[in-house]
Amino acid sequence: MTKPPAKPQRPITRAKIATIYAHLQELDPEPKTELNYSNPYTLVVAVALSAQATDIGVNKATKALFALADNPKDMLALGEDKVRDLIKTIGLFRNKAKNVIGLSNKLLNDFGGEVPQTREELISLPGVGRKTANVVLNVAFGQPTIAVDTHIFRVGNRTGMAPGKNPDQVEDVLMRVTPPEYLQHAHHWLILHGRYTCLARKPRCWLCRVSNVCRYKDKTPAPDEGQK
Repeated sequence: MTKPPAKPQRPITRAKIATIYAHLQELDPEPKTELNYSNPYTLVVAVALSAQATDIGVNKATKALFALADNPKDMLALGEDKVRDLIKTIGLFRNKAKNVIGLSNKLLNDFGGEVPQTREELISLPGVGRKTANVVLNVAFGQPTIAVDTHIFRVGNRTGMAPGKNPDQVEDVLMRVTPPEYLQHAHHWLILHGRYTCLARKPRCWLCRVSNVCRYKDKTPAPDEGQK
């Protein structure tokens, strides 16, 4: 995770923030999650499994898992041992298998098998924190939320869009400074920008469409031909 300033600076101007979103929208007008899912339940499970794992790795594991169980009842029927075996290629798979069974059980007992549509109810599920809840609310239910992961934390601080010492601070600032017309897709634009352009170790500044308004001081120059 990129280390934020000791004392978070003020965000860049809202006009510059709007410019950044406009460029990101131009590159990808309708961004989507890269996790594979078929309904709100499989999305909850996929996002919970994605902690400290790549989307590609999660998708490989959930292909077989969701073929057998795409709802809480069928997941409970599989049992924790079978779930653990199916997701063993993912980091922390033992604890995650336990959480998948736990959240499935709670969904059946407390929510009639349906995924709830409020953050408070979602975070009551085992293995579901604020970030996972925000993703589900945004992707499954179309709510304008921003789930701050390592990529968005890095982009928020580097660009000056949302300086903060922790994910909650970055989320709070982004929710306040993101223009309403960009709020629905802001999460995906920022995470994809961090994943493919504003990389952690060596940002690809020479390819970045928003480098001219970004506050990051140590911009990476274009590599020599043949080293890209």
